[in-house]
Amino acid sequence: MLKDKNIILGVTGGIAVYKAADLVSKLKKKKTNVEVIMTEGSMEFVNPLTFQTMSENPVHTTMFNKISKFDVEHISLAQKGDLILIAPATANTIGKIANGIADNLLTTVVMASNKRIVFAPAMNTCMYNNPIVQANMKKLENMGCYFIEPGSGRLACGDYGAGKMAEPEDIVEYIDSLLTDKDLLGKDIIVTAGPTIEPIDPVRYISNHSSGKMGYSIAKEASKRGAKVHLISGPTLLKAPKDINFIQINTTLEMFEEVGKLFESCDILIKAAAPADLKPKEYSEKKIKKNNIKDKFLLEFTENPDIAKYYGKEKTNQILVGFAAESNDLIKNAELKLKNKNFDFIVANDISIKGAGFKTDTNIISIIDDYGKNDYPILEKTEIAKIILDKAIKILKNKS
Repeated sequence: MLKDKNIILGVTGGIAVYKAADLVSKLKKKKTNVEVIMTEGSMEFVNPLTFQTMSENPVHTTMFNKISKFDVEHISLAQKGDLILIAPATANTIGKIANGIADNLLTTVVMASNKRIVFAPAMNTCMYNNPIVQANMKKLENMGCYFIEPGSGRLACGDYGAGKMAEPEDIVEYIDSLLTDKDLLGKDIIVTAGPTIEPIDPVRYISNHSSGKMGYSIAKEASKRGAKVHLISGPTLLKAPKDINFIQINTTLEMFEEVGKLFESCDILIKAAAPADLKPKEYSEKKIKKNNIKDKFLLEFTENPDIAKYYGKEKTNQILVGFAAESNDLIKNAELKLKNKNFDFIVANDISIKGAGFKTDTNIISIIDDYGKNDYPILEKTEIAKIILDKAIKILKNKS
């Protein structure tokens, strides 16, 4: 949870400084307060005014500013931050901190802090792989510091290899996870996401408009909170989340079978997917040609397994969370699903309302259980994921 957190961002001298400006922008969008410390080297690449504008805070550059109020700057900054992030982190700054050298404002703040220190290294691949640099990083890791692994590719110097600073969105995700309470530690959670596809022939299939965004948001949030997460996903355009057991499927039957392999040992099953209820009765091994279709193309269907209903009957101590995406009679249909599929609670939304349908980053939901319903305003799906998991945890605690 980055909202209202205070991040001290140390920016050191390297070409990746331009990424640090984007990093500040992304943190501010999360409603994070960012205070930037720039080393002398970093100011050769970017003017402090850039970071002042992006962070909406004064930029700190020297230990010897005139005192405008009675606080010692390196001490006050060290105490203010919930976390110190150094991005980009050069070999020089990593080496100084590893060996207790405090000769500029950033290294002095680090020495005066008892908060978590996170490094996002950025340097030439030979420097990164140098045994001295590796030893310095290992030394800091052993002291409790954190390192975000750099990417690989073509570097600014023209070399290829490891050393590219991690992308800003990956850094934000990393520190968000680091600062999130681990209230799901030790829990095993299955999340289903996205659509399923039911093939007609080698070219055509039946599917729906599900983007998978809700399920992926839940999986990421559960992982951040310490859970062991299994994400069973139909085809989507989303990137597979890190540190999650990602299981790619296509059909409803495949999703049903994958849930079955994991269900007995799970604590929570969240059915955020939109699996196809029906599939073609017969599959054509060859593409159906237009000239074979006369007046009408008739397709006969058969039922797919009802994943939620089946595991609703099978559950013992598991929490089962369902979804109802409806275009009419929302609450009536959701309440029927809640009862018929033995959900602990159901998340209902009207897909006909703008901002609440498929493929959006937002939703407007009602959460319904045996005791009634709670309505929520339009929210980002990342926020809705937190609400769903909070409720699941509460029920799980009451059961145990």
